Amino acid sequence: METLQAAPQTQPAARSDAAHPSAGFGLRNSPARQVRHVPPGREYLTFRLGSEEYGIDILKVQEIRSYEPPTKIANAPSYLKGVVNLRGVIVPIVDLRVKFNCFNEDGQTEINSFTVVIVLNVRGRVVGAVVDSVSDVMQLAESSIQPAPEMSTSVVDTTYITGIANVNDRLLILMDIESLMGSAEMGLINSLATN
Repeated sequence: METLQAAPQTQPAARSDAAHPSAGFGLRNSPARQVRHVPPGREYLTFRLGSEEYGIDILKVQEIRSYEPPTKIANAPSYLKGVVNLRGVIVPIVDLRVKFNCFNEDGQTEINSFTVVIVLNVRGRVVGAVVDSVSDVMQLAESSIQPAPEMSTSVVDTTYITGIANVNDRLLILMDIESLMGSAEMGLINSLATN
């Protein structure tokens, strides 16, 4: 009870615009106004597929795990490596390197100590994505993201590329991982259907 009564007394009195040093320049010391003028950036988890760097919305990422050989499924497409049991949930494992033809010089995908599985929560379902390594989590302002170049879909499929950002003189390809994993092309559409 005493805390509630004391709280109004500890708050500083509001200053008028005239009393603020920036008032003469038409500026206001208002955090709400600053947020409106400077749009917040979105956070992306960045990872490598071959020699290229990609980014996905961090909100789709549930966790990052070291690679474990999954249980193979007969007649599955080459990019569907199999399934793993993740705390009682059967999770399909998709190798994005195979899906996007990111092979090494020998035409193979290598499993090493850097290879990880990004566990994604897509449309309420859990899916694992194998990548060569995880780089960083970075915040990108919308103004730093350029649209993906228009190309013939018969040559290059850019359907799942949402944009390209220039970060420290390197290009970061931003991917719509939800659309990719939920597409009919991936063959996971039945398991990823909305509840």
